[in-house]
This record gives sequence, C-alpha cells and structure tokens, in this order.
Amino acid sequence: MGLPSVSLSMSWLVHNLHIHLVLLCCLSILNSGFTATTSSSWLMGNKSDRLSLLATKAKIVEDPLHVLSSWNDSIHFCQWQGVTCGHRQQRVTAMDLQSRELVGSISPHLGNLSFLRELLLQNNSFGNEIPPEIGRLSRLQILQLNNNSIGGRITVNISRCANHIFLNVSENGLVGEVPVELGSLSKLVIVKIHKNNLTGSISPFANLSSLRGLSLCYNHFHGSIPDGFGRLKNLQRLALGANNLFGTIPPSLFNHSSRIMIDVIMNQIQGSLPWTWASLFPVLKNFNIGINHFTGSIPVSISNASKLLRLEMVQNEFTGKVPNLAGLQKLNWLILTDNQLGSEEAEDLNFISSLINATNLQFLGVNINYFGCKLPESIGNLSSNLQVLYLDNNQIFGSIPTGIVNLVGLQSLDMQFNQLTGSIPSGIGKLQNLHELKLGYNSLSGNIPSSLRNLSLLSKLFLGVNKFHGSIPSSLGNCSNLQMLLLSQNNLTGAIPKQVVSISSLSISLDLSQNQLSGFLPTEVANLINLGYLDVSYNLLSGEIPSTLGSCTRLETLHLGNNFFNETIPSSLSFLRGLVELGLASNNLSGEIPMYLESFTLLQNWNLSFNNFEGVVPIQGVFSNASAISVVGNSKLCGGVAELKLPKCNLKVDEKRRSNSVLTLALSIPFGFVGLALVGCVLYLCWFRKRRKDTPSDSSKNLLLRVSYQTLVKATDGFSSFNLIGVGSFGSVYRGVIDGRIFTVKVINLLRHGASKSFVFECEALRNIRHRNLVKVLTACSTIDYQGHDFKALVYEFMVNGSLEEWLHPNCNEDLSNEEFKKLNFLQRLNIIIDVACAVNYLHNQGQTPIVHCDLKPSNILLCGISSPHVRGDPPCAA
Repeated sequence: MGLPSVSLSMSWLVHNLHIHLVLLCCLSILNSGFTATTSSSWLMGNKSDRLSLLATKAKIVEDPLHVLSSWNDSIHFCQWQGVTCGHRQQRVTAMDLQSRELVGSISPHLGNLSFLRELLLQNNSFGNEIPPEIGRLSRLQILQLNNNSIGGRITVNISRCANHIFLNVSENGLVGEVPVELGSLSKLVIVKIHKNNLTGSISPFANLSSLRGLSLCYNHFHGSIPDGFGRLKNLQRLALGANNLFGTIPPSLFNHSSRIMIDVIMNQIQGSLPWTWASLFPVLKNFNIGINHFTGSIPVSISNASKLLRLEMVQNEFTGKVPNLAGLQKLNWLILTDNQLGSEEAEDLNFISSLINATNLQFLGVNINYFGCKLPESIGNLSSNLQVLYLDNNQIFGSIPTGIVNLVGLQSLDMQFNQLTGSIPSGIGKLQNLHELKLGYNSLSGNIPSSLRNLSLLSKLFLGVNKFHGSIPSSLGNCSNLQMLLLSQNNLTGAIPKQVVSISSLSISLDLSQNQLSGFLPTEVANLINLGYLDVSYNLLSGEIPSTLGSCTRLETLHLGNNFFNETIPSSLSFLRGLVELGLASNNLSGEIPMYLESFTLLQNWNLSFNNFEGVVPIQGVFSNASAISVVGNSKLCGGVAELKLPKCNLKVDEKRRSNSVLTLALSIPFGFVGLALVGCVLYLCWFRKRRKDTPSDSSKNLLLRVSYQTLVKATDGFSSFNLIGVGSFGSVYRGVIDGRIFTVKVINLLRHGASKSFVFECEALRNIRHRNLVKVLTACSTIDYQGHDFKALVYEFMVNGSLEEWLHPNCNEDLSNEEFKKLNFLQRLNIIIDVACAVNYLHNQGQTPIVHCDLKPSNILLCGISSPHVRGDPPCAA
C-alpha cells in the first residue's frame, strides 16, 4: 500500500518540476526580448541626444573659452562640459552654457532633447530667433535665454512646455506682442521678459495662479494695468516700469498682503495713493512709482510698511508735508525728488529727524521741492551708512549743521540752489569717502577750508556762485582724482595756485571765472592734458598767454577774456584743433590773427573783441561766418567777410603781408624739399597698403570730421531716453542735433562681447561705401567719457520717415489719421524692393571686399523719402 503512494508522489513532483522548467524558459525568453527592446530604445535615445548636441555645437561660431572642446567622440556626451544626464537612462536632462562668451544661434535640434528639463544659455551672444522647436520639450521646466542678442518674436510654441516653471528671455531684442497662449502655463512661477522691444497691451495672465514674479519693464507696452493682476494671489513681485502705461493702479492690486515689490516707474500713471495702502502691504519691500503723474499727499500710513527697503516717488506731483517715517527702520532708499512737497514752514524737514533709527539708510533724495526751512541739527544723526544726500533746489536757509561731518559714509552731498549762509564746516575733511561735493548757488561765505585736501577721492567740487573770499587753497592739489572744479562767481583773490592747474585728472571742466584772481596763468597748465573746458575769464590775470596751453589738446572750450593778458596769441595754440569756443575778448593782446585758426574745423564761436589786433582778418573756416566771430574794438583790423563791415586793407598792409610771405617762402624752400620727401614716403606707403581715402560726399562735407564726446552729450541731451530711437545688438541709437541738423548717433555698448570688433569693422568696411541706398557713416568718435571709460560712437545720416517696419506694420496705438498716412501703394513698394536689391548687389559685388548683410529686415531699412530706402548695418555686416 505504501509503495504506490510513494510512486504517485514522485510522479506528481516530476510533473510539477517539468511545468516550472517550462515556465522558467518562457520567462527567460520574454525577459530577453524585453531587455533587447529596452536596450534598443535606450541606444536610439542616446544617439538622438548626441546628434542634437553636435547640431547645437555646429550653430556656435565663436567659443573663446573653448567650452565645447570636450564635445567629441573621445568621451561619452554625458561627460561633455555643460551637459547633465539622468542616472538611469543616460539622457540629457540639463544644458548649462551660461556666461561662456559663446556667439552663434540656438539650434532647432535642441527640440529633440526630449528629456531636457533645464536650458541655461544666458549671458552670451546668441542671435537670430528662438526656434519654435523649443515647444517640443515637454519636460522643460527652466528656460533662461536672457542677456543675449536674440531677435524676432516670442514663439507661441513655448506654451506647449506645460511643465514650465521659470521663463527668462530678458535683455534681448525681441519684438511683437507677448503670446496670449503663455497664460495657459499654469505652473509658471517666474516670468522675466524685461528690456526688449515688445509692444501691445499687457495680458492679465489671470490663469497663472502659481505666478510669484512678473517683470515686463523697459519695453513698449501700452494701455492700462490689467485689473486681473489683482486676482494673482501669489504674485509677490510686479515690475512694469519704463513702458507707455496710463490710467490708475487698479484697486484690486492693493488687496493682497503678499506683495513684496511694485515697480511702475517711467509711465503715465495718475491718481492718488489710498490712505491705507501701506497698511495693506505688511511685507512690502520695494515701492517705486517714480516719473508718473501721481497727485495728492503722501499717506500717513506709510510708516506702517515696516519692511520697506526702497521707496521711490521721484518726479510726480505730490504736495503737502512728508509724514513721520519713524516706522521705516529698515529703509535703504528714500527718493522724493522733483515733486511739490513742502509748505515753506519751519516743520518742513522734521521727517528727517524721524529717520535717525533707519540705520541702513544709504540714499536720501528730497531735492527739487519746496522745502523752506533750516536744516535740522539731527541730520548729523542719520545713519553712518548714508552714501547719497540730495537737498538741492529747495528754499532751505540758515547754515550747514556742523554735525553733517559725522556722516562719514557720504559719497555724494548736494546742497546747490538753496539760500544757505555761513561757512563750510571746517571738519568737512572728515568725509573722506566723498566723490561729489556740490554747494554752489547759495550765499556761503568765508574761506574755502584747507581740510578739503583730505578728500582724496573727490571727483567733483562745485563751490561757484557764492561769497567765498580769500585765496584758493593750494592744498586742493592733493585732490588727485578731481574731474570738475567750479569756483566761479565768488570773491576769491590772489594767484592761481600752480598745484591746482597741475591736477592732471581734471578732465571735464575747470572754472575759476568771475573772481579777482591776479598774477600769471601758471605754465603748469600744461598738465591739464585731458581737460575739456577751461574758463578763467573776468579776473585780473596778466602777462602772456602761456605757450604751454598748447599741451591741452583735448580742450573744447577756452575762455581767457576780460583779463589783462598781453603780447600775441602763442603759436602753440595751433595744436588745440578740437576747440569749439575760444574767448579772448577785452585783453591787451596784439599782433595779427593767426592764419592757422582758419583750419579749426570744429571752431564755432570765438571772440577777440576789444584788443589791439591788427592786419588782415581771414575769410576761411569760422571766419566765413560773421555771426560766429566778434572782432569789434580792434581798430587796426581790416578785410574779412563783408558782414563784419571792416575797412579794406590798404597797400601798406598788403605789402607787409607780402614781405612776410616772401620771408615765409624763403624759409619754406629748404623745408619744402624735406616735406616733399616725407610726403613721397607716405604716398608710397599708402600705395603699398592699397589704402584709399574718401572725399566727403555733398551731404556730409559740412559735418565735422572729428566729433567730440562733449558734442555728442550736448547733441543728445546727455543720451536721454527721450532721444533714444532704439537698442541694437551692439549699442543704443539716439537722435542728436549738431549745428541745427539732426543726425543718428549709435553709442557702442562695449560691455557686449564683440562690440569693439563690430565698431572697428563698421569703421573699416563702411567708410568707403558710397551708395544712395545705404545709410552713410558720417564720422566716428573714439575717446573716453567723463568717468574715464572707453567710449565709441558712430554718427549716421538721420532718416526722417523712420523704418520700413513702421510703414508695413504701423503701431496700433497711433491715431487713425496717421495710420491712413502710413500706407505704401504697390508702386512705392516695388521701388523700395528694387532700391534695396541694388544696395545689396552693391555690397556683394561692387566693393573692394564683398560684404554680406547679416540682418536684412524691414526695421533695418530706413526711409528718407517715401520711396527712398536706405539699408543700415545694424547689426553689422559681415565680410
């Protein structure tokens, strides 16, 4: 009985073992197939990522840091510099090439990196447009393309990146409107598209419930601030400054206590602030509403914004008193400049005392208002961290509190245009961090304190239009960083210290005019080799004009009039070929007018009236314009242009001139042979290098061959935003007025990689270009600015009818009549196409070196007449 049972058990065991073996084999076969499939998929993805990266590398034309040198077959692409892969599947999840000085364009093949989550290409020089293939990156969370040279429109395909959290395309050249489809990216937390050329109205982005930061400033948006922003409960930072927005701030924007920053500076927003606005923002840190049209008084509740770090209300129409600010103990910046604050009462500046507990205060600007009282003594108790204090252009009277010398952190102190009296505190020398001290246009008196010698960092010292007396301290020579020194219209006496005119850093201006200074103009004036403006007129100076003035070759304005200078104009002044103004009136100068002044092409105004000059007045150069010169009070002068109404030169004068000419000729003959030999060498070198120099065209022959930085500053009103036409790849373009004519001034942004190379290229490649359909480069300026930094600019013809872009796509915000005017008929369009084709053909085939335009588009085609297009090279052309 037992044996059959055992046999049956063994049979069952063998049967089960057989079944398990069969199942194991099946599983092995299935697993093998699955592994093979997975491996194949992994290899294909691996290959796809590698090819996409190589295509990206191919689009980069400059790699000065050799970042991409590792992108080759010697190592796996996951080990290439800037590439990060996932651990399991070895697929690219991040590309970080930020700040590597790369030049090129963004490859559309990046859209094949299907596992990519982070794309960081900021702070380079990528150009062209954002490829629409970016929209295929469904896993993309972070996209940073800021601070490049990307143009075109924001591709609507970005809205397909549903996992997008951080989008930054700021500081580029993007145009057009922001796609409304971006409002569907519900996961977006940060959006930064500031500093572009975007237009249209602002979308409310009402569905972006996760949004915490939105920066749209420095564009060309118009319309009102969307009320929908008030529904974004998580929005903490909102920057809308520097656009064309109007209307009021929506009340809904004040409904959420999470706001940390609100910035609407430089718009046309109006209205008043709610009385309780500050109480609604317990965590507000930055509130900037400057350069708008806000009215009313500053709410008393402002002191409740205890977290506030920065409060800017500059250039509005606020009135009344400034309330107590004792609650703003964390305040760093307070700028109330250019309003109508103050009531000319004794308590006008009491709010300053309420700031003594703001221990981090760095900037306090209450200038250009109607404060009319004495400065409180408590001003000396403000934070020692205070760096900037602006009190100028008010009606403040009384003396300067001595405690102000306790503000040892001050770098700029401006009290100009008030009614201050008394003397400068003797301890002013304690402010050794001062860069600017401006006390002009008051009624200050006493001596100029010698302790100013301790201010070794001082670059600007303005003490003009006061009642200072005594001598100019020679110790001012210790201020070795001075760029501007203005002591005019005081009662200063004595000689001009040689130490003062030995400050070689003086580069902007030295004005000692309208005092009672006596003695000679020191020969040490030769040290002012960088000076642009020198005025010592209306003093008691005597002796000869020092010949060492000829070393000041950067001078543009020289005023020596109303003194007692004698003898002749020194020949060394012939080196001052950059002079724009020359004033020598009311002295005892004699001799003939130097003929070299005829060749001073920049000279626009000069006055030699009431001297003892004699002989012939030249008729060329500035002398051909009677309104630009004054020669009255020189009875021995003759000739000149008819408008001067001088007597004709008699025979004796002619004979004297002829005898001088004979002498000159006799001396010139031996030197002439040497000159001819030198000229021959120069001509040979010019021929050898195949360099040819252009003859100026008719349209530009009257433009100055050399234009100075000071001229461009004046022409563009200090490069103001009002004159800003646009921002290109390598610089900003301004409208400027020189000699009553309008020109276009392109200021090169030398911080941009390749900008210097662009400037040199445009000068080299475009100087010989002469075609009626190409914008002419009339002149260039390569010098240093007032801060000593390199400065480069190009001056072009100005095209009154704007760009073709404006005619093809007129701004929808313009009035209807203007839109009707800006229409091109078929014939006009055809003429424009033909002329542009001619210009391109000229660049390609008719120059010494073929030139290819890298960015031919309607915005780079300017119209002089309706059908007279001119192609400009911005961005620059490429040979």
